[in-house]
Amino acid sequence: MAELKGGCACGRARYALASEPLFVHCCHCLRCQCETGSAFVLNALIESERFALTGATPVAVPTDSGKSHRIFRCDTCGTALASEYGGVETLRFVRVGTLDAPHGLKPDVHIYTRSKVPWVALPQGVPPFEAYYDSKKLWPEASLKRRAAIFG
Repeated sequence: MAELKGGCACGRARYALASEPLFVHCCHCLRCQCETGSAFVLNALIESERFALTGATPVAVPTDSGKSHRIFRCDTCGTALASEYGGVETLRFVRVGTLDAPHGLKPDVHIYTRSKVPWVALPQGVPPFEAYYDSKKLWPEASLKRRAAIFG
């Protein structure tokens, strides 16, 4: 496994991932487009206990995107490092772009493609979904076991 470390733009808030992520989403929803100022966001899903802070603690900022979505941002530069959805504190959605080597992780799935910007071409071999998908059908067995440990 490659070392997965990352941080914010100013370098104050840093983190390390203790393992490979469970799965990587490329989300094309309008909220992610707005939150990132881009056409999509790449999120690496990982257990919160495997997301270790090694620098300043980011602040949890609530958003208006659905039920209980918090974004963890550097308190100095505002870079979004990770999210928590639906109040599930045991799972983090880490922003792949904040990794020191972000090109090491590619998306396993494209979600909410119904709001994808028209000039983005989706790659062959990566399943697209107009909304969300069934993780039990798509995730690798090892990731499903780790997911079961989180949710029972």
